[in-house]
Amino acid sequence: MSRKRYISLILILGTLTALGPFSIDMYLPGFPAIATYLHTDVAGVALSLSSFFIGLAAGQLLYGPLLDKFGRKKPLFVGLSIYIIASIGCTMVTTLDELIGLRVIQAIGSCAAAVASMAMVRDLFPVNENAKVFALLMLVVGASPMVAPTIGGYVTAGPGWQWVFIILALMAVFILVAVLLVLPNTYRPDPTISLKPKPIITGFLNVFKIPQFYTYTFTGSFAFSGLFAYVAGSPLVFMKVFGVDDTVFGWIFAGISVGFIGSSQVNSLVLRYFTSEQIVKVFLPAQALVGILFLIGSVTGVLGFWGTIVMIFLFMCCLGMINSNAAALTLAPFSRNAGTASSLFGALQLGIGALVSTSVSFFDSLSVVPLAAVMCGTAGIAFVLFFISLRINRGKFTGVTSERVVVSH
Repeated sequence: MSRKRYISLILILGTLTALGPFSIDMYLPGFPAIATYLHTDVAGVALSLSSFFIGLAAGQLLYGPLLDKFGRKKPLFVGLSIYIIASIGCTMVTTLDELIGLRVIQAIGSCAAAVASMAMVRDLFPVNENAKVFALLMLVVGASPMVAPTIGGYVTAGPGWQWVFIILALMAVFILVAVLLVLPNTYRPDPTISLKPKPIITGFLNVFKIPQFYTYTFTGSFAFSGLFAYVAGSPLVFMKVFGVDDTVFGWIFAGISVGFIGSSQVNSLVLRYFTSEQIVKVFLPAQALVGILFLIGSVTGVLGFWGTIVMIFLFMCCLGMINSNAAALTLAPFSRNAGTASSLFGALQLGIGALVSTSVSFFDSLSVVPLAAVMCGTAGIAFVLFFISLRINRGKFTGVTSERVVVSH
């Protein structure tokens, strides 16, 4: 594969992967404005974020079998079309319930892009390059938390929060055109795959019963859900507790995201000397330690504004080192049914993330403590689950350089 071709594929797959994060990050600075417009509070608007995560989780399960049966492009076209329609609908809402419902539909559309991009990594690149490719995708995805909140802040302060959803709809149109004109058909559809509930459930169970899959899925999901908690809780923490405005919040969000993006790229260099398994074993306990320090500092009140930023930044650095390696190790055993495996992985990750983000909204406290407690808890759960599973399933894991296993449907 030529370097030009390689770069173009990374950019397209990264853009597909970034559609969901853009849909999350761009409207965060508009929470207070949306709350005022819909006659609710910021915590109420945060429920529209949780509903988006729920829609993503449900859509993951829907698109996995569709991508394996019909190929990658057709389900992708359908999903992007749904996303565009729902995004336009979000500009017309008059109640919080309408926004929550349309965000679910918008998420179901956008997750076609996320599932397809993950599956196509397995289609297009050798399995031993997957962790590196996922890290490169994170570089493209990383533009979301850097650019989206900043743009969203200025758009909200200017023409209004409705224009955030208009911009998202236009993005999806451009992505749809790029997929149509540039992205190759990399997977031969498998007509033998049934879309009846029983075979689909059986296919998911066959994937789930592999120890390597459920170990790295739950480990990666709980580690990653700390990011969901941060996204849901950050508008309250920075805009209400610390009193920054919507544009400053966008810049803070962008600055903290550098930790996640930068460490994802450092991970590509570290992979030259260490395996994905070794990296995960180091940074899971590191993330848990940062979570504990964040909670202690928040409870005692010693962190303040800048201390809070530093602790969240360090937490994201650890996550950047964990995320790509956990994803690669999760999907390493699969080839023909990579769509089913990636959709189940995504559904579990997003489902756990949705529950975690919702839990932040339940805390009736104008302080940093609820966010710190949830982030500390998720990191601790990931750490404990990982090392318990390693002990129970010793000798049952394969590295990302190993031969792939085909799990029958």
